Amino acid sequence: MNKRNNSERKSQAVLLLEDGKSFKGESFGYNGETIGEICFNTGMIGYQEILTDPSYFKQIVNMTMPHVGNYGVNEDDIESNSIKVAGFVIKEETENPFNWRSNASLGEYLKKHRIVGIKSIDTRALTIHIRNNGAMNAIISSKDLDIHSLNKKLSHHPSMMGLDLVKEITIKKPYIWNKKNNSGTYKIAAIDFGIKFNILRILEDLGCNISVFPASTSINDILKYNPDGVFLSNGPGDPAAVDYGISLVKNLLGLKPIFGICLGHQILALALGAKTFKLKFGHRGINHPVKNLQNGNVEITSQNHGFAVDLNSLPPNVISTHINLNDNTSAGIRCTDIPAFSVQYHPESSPGPNDSLYLFENFIDLMKNA
Repeated sequence: MNKRNNSERKSQAVLLLEDGKSFKGESFGYNGETIGEICFNTGMIGYQEILTDPSYFKQIVNMTMPHVGNYGVNEDDIESNSIKVAGFVIKEETENPFNWRSNASLGEYLKKHRIVGIKSIDTRALTIHIRNNGAMNAIISSKDLDIHSLNKKLSHHPSMMGLDLVKEITIKKPYIWNKKNNSGTYKIAAIDFGIKFNILRILEDLGCNISVFPASTSINDILKYNPDGVFLSNGPGDPAAVDYGISLVKNLLGLKPIFGICLGHQILALALGAKTFKLKFGHRGINHPVKNLQNGNVEITSQNHGFAVDLNSLPPNVISTHINLNDNTSAGIRCTDIPAFSVQYHPESSPGPNDSLYLFENFIDLMKNA
C-alpha cells in the first residue's frame, strides 16, 4: 500500500502561475522542475516542430489540442538541434503512437531530453486564463508540490520584458548550410537570432548558398563575406533588448537586400526607427489570418511571437504590407527607398500552411534586381 502511494505521489505534478492560479495534474516527460513564460499554441499538429523551435526558448507551451502525441516523434520534423521549450503542457498524451516514421512516443522524447511537462489538466481553462490575464511566468514541478515553496521560486524569475534571450541561443561561430551539395546562385548571410531549419531548407531549394552568422557578428564580417542578401531570422525574447542586432541591421540598411521573419521583422523595424511592444498573450498557432494589403489576399499563416511592431511608429519611408486580421497588429513592412522587407509570421511554416512561400521568391527577386 505504501509503495503504491509513493508511486502515485511521484506521478503527480503541479503548474503554478505567477498570479496564484494553479493546476494539479500528472508528471509528463522528465521528472523535475522548470520555470518559464506560459503561453498557448492552438495548432492541432506540429508539436515536434514547436518543441524544437528556438523562438520558444524559456517558454512553457500549453497545447489547446486535447490529444497530443498521436503520431509520435521522428528524426526529421525538427527545427533545431534540440528541444528549446522550457516545459510542455497537454491535456492527454497518446502513449502508443501510430505512424510509420515514429521512433518514440512524445513522453519518451521529452524524458530523453530532460524536458519537464504536465498532463491531465484542463488546458482550455488554462488558455482562457492566459487570454484574460495575459502571458506570465509559471512553474511546473513534479518534485515539489508545495504551492508556497513554488511561489517563492517563481517570484525570483525575470519577466520577458527587457530580456535578451538571443545571446543565449545564437551560434558561437559561423557555419555553412549545404545539405544538398548544390552550387547556388545567390550568397545569403543569415543572421541567427534563433533560426529554424526549414528557413534554411527553403532558401537552399531556391538556389542559395547560405552562411549562418552569430547575432553578434560585426558589419565588417558580413561585408567581407559580401552576400547578395541578408536574412534576419526568428528568435526568442524582447527584440528591443537585442541592441547589437539592431545596430548591425541599422548599419546594413541600403547596402544589401534584407528579408526578416518574426524577431527579424521586429529588429528590422527597430533599426528603421520604429518601436515594438509586448502583446497581451501573443500569437501562436498555424491558422492565423493575415491580409496582404498590396493585393487584398488573405493568407492563413503560422505564427509564434509575443511582441509586435507599433504601426503608429513607422517612419515615412516604411509602409505596412500585411496586417493580422485577429487584432489588426503589424504582420509585414517594406521600405520604399531601400531593398528591405519583413513579415511577423512564419512563411516557412513547419508546422503550418504554405500560403506565404512566395515571400522567399520575393527575396530572390529583390537580390536579382539589386
